[in-house]
Amino acid sequence: MRQKFGLLLVMLMAFSHQAWSVESPRELLPNPQQEAQAEEVGRQLRCLVCQNESIEDSSAPLARDLRQIVRQQVSQGRTSHDILKWMTHRYGDFIRLKPVFDRGTALLWLMPILSLGGALLLARRLWRRRHHPLPLPPLSGEEKARLHKLLTGD
Repeated sequence: MRQKFGLLLVMLMAFSHQAWSVESPRELLPNPQQEAQAEEVGRQLRCLVCQNESIEDSSAPLARDLRQIVRQQVSQGRTSHDILKWMTHRYGDFIRLKPVFDRGTALLWLMPILSLGGALLLARRLWRRRHHPLPLPPLSGEEKARLHKLLTGD
């Protein structure tokens, strides 16, 4: 009986983590417009633990703390731009799920285009080499005589 109770307790603790990941009503802002703004900002910020989820989608404790910071700043009347700027200043460009285009991130944004352009140039060069070989220089008199000798057997 005691083992079953212990097993039940372990299972409840394991599955209760999912229930804790849902935002609690006290975390939500009472003003629907401010809550919408906070969610919109949160969808643009990366969870520093999960790294491929926004803080709105993550159940990590750090994401919850960041959501609370965002909601606190929204309730203070800050704009989305100001909040994103503050978060980027504090945590770096990595916190943005979609980094801004500037000198520091230009290579990141342009790399797909540069890679595609390089691949197209390489493909064009290989295609030309295969379908348009370089013309051979004409045979010299000595080479013509040797070729004639080989072909006729003289």
